[in-house]
Amino acid sequence: MIDEQSLPGRLALDLDTHFEDLVRTFQDRLYGFALRLTGSPPDAEEAAQDTFVRAYRALQRYPAERVATLRLRAWMYQIALNVVRNRVRRPTLSSEPLDDTHVNGVISRARDEQPESGTLTAETVGELATALRSLPERYATAVILRHVQGLSYAEAADVLGQPVGTTKSDVHRGLGLLREALLEKPELELLGEHLR
Repeated sequence: MIDEQSLPGRLALDLDTHFEDLVRTFQDRLYGFALRLTGSPPDAEEAAQDTFVRAYRALQRYPAERVATLRLRAWMYQIALNVVRNRVRRPTLSSEPLDDTHVNGVISRARDEQPESGTLTAETVGELATALRSLPERYATAVILRHVQGLSYAEAADVLGQPVGTTKSDVHRGLGLLREALLEKPELELLGEHLR
């Protein structure tokens, strides 16, 4: 198990030796984050890979003191968000829908591995992902960072480059819009009620 707290210090001492630890720590999370934003597994995979390339290049240029004090989680999500935003500006993104093997942005090879399988069907999860992607980017990103990726409001605010109060407002507004979208579909009404 990799200790996320000590990782910046280890990267500052020897980037090449410990970069693999950084990748192992964040690869699934960043893939899931990019998948939620793009809705496309190939684009999410490329965005995650590009995030690590950019992170490595930046870490090579930073002095050791700066690397040792980095708040890695927020920094990595910020890079990933920028990569996804840059990719979205290009017209080559595919619009492949999420299928039932993609839950919370992580590929699951067995239904038992999906904690939602007891309460949410794959169809419901797909509808939720679609509703989330239909939100304006500002709100969708804030909701994904806070409630899908599990970042604190302070970490999400760092990623988004805005005050914590603005992030809280964006999350609240995003959940409200998501609730409205889900309540419009009778089969998802109960799920919308849980977002209150």
